Amino acid sequence: MTITVRELAYYPVKGCAGTTVDSTQVLGTGLEHDRTFMVVDATDGAFRSQRTHPAMAAISVEVLDAGATLALKASDVEPFRLDIDPHGPRLDVSMFDRPLGAAVDQGDTVAEWFSDALGAKSRLVRVAPGFDRDGWGDTPGKVNFADAHAVLVASTASLDGLNARITARGDAEPVPMNRFRPNIVLTGNDDPHFEDRVRRMTIGCVELAHSVRATRCAVPMVDQTTGHRAGPEPIRTLSTYRREPEYGNRVSFGAKNAVVCEGTVSVGDVVEVTEWLGA
Repeated sequence: MTITVRELAYYPVKGCAGTTVDSTQVLGTGLEHDRTFMVVDATDGAFRSQRTHPAMAAISVEVLDAGATLALKASDVEPFRLDIDPHGPRLDVSMFDRPLGAAVDQGDTVAEWFSDALGAKSRLVRVAPGFDRDGWGDTPGKVNFADAHAVLVASTASLDGLNARITARGDAEPVPMNRFRPNIVLTGNDDPHFEDRVRRMTIGCVELAHSVRATRCAVPMVDQTTGHRAGPEPIRTLSTYRREPEYGNRVSFGAKNAVVCEGTVSVGDVVEVTEWLGA
């Protein structure tokens, strides 16, 4: 049984569409460019997410010019190119009612673009130089604007197991992996949710360590292509077998990891599990 990397994706703007890649750098805060930008409420700096603005899912973001430019696309608004400002004015921002400190405001023009795209007054911010945020869990690690952890890992076995249960109900279609917005998708082990039991893994020179299981809210019910809520799946079916008492009885899918050693990861790379839960 050989576990390999099936897919890689990063999400430049938190809550917006992801970018799949064949190879990428993994930094201390996760995949390069992952969640380095965030859309916030123009009034109080609170982050916006698909929980309240599902249309974010259909906003396409492309990182260009070695990270110097963002290309943005959304329905009903003109495409926009942003020259990224890493040292501009600062704006205090927060996530889940917790202050994150000052982020770099990217200006009025892109703020107007996101406001039009989402129908709500918004601003776009970037992590500031020197931004230093801790995660939490077994191995806390560091994180940018992801909810709380650097790398979300899921497996094809977990998705296959979930979809078998969904289709067995007879009233719903299977869901794609992008509903869960993972960074790294693993394949080669047929045991659903084996990623929950991985405590340490290496992919080339990259080493990841388990932080927590990935508990889920309403976001997996959002169609990531259309930006429309399409529930009740997969949350309805996950709730029948993936309740997590240690996490407030929420449902889980995937595992969140911290980056222990940085490096390059590519699709097809062999994954070596160096420590299993309970081994």
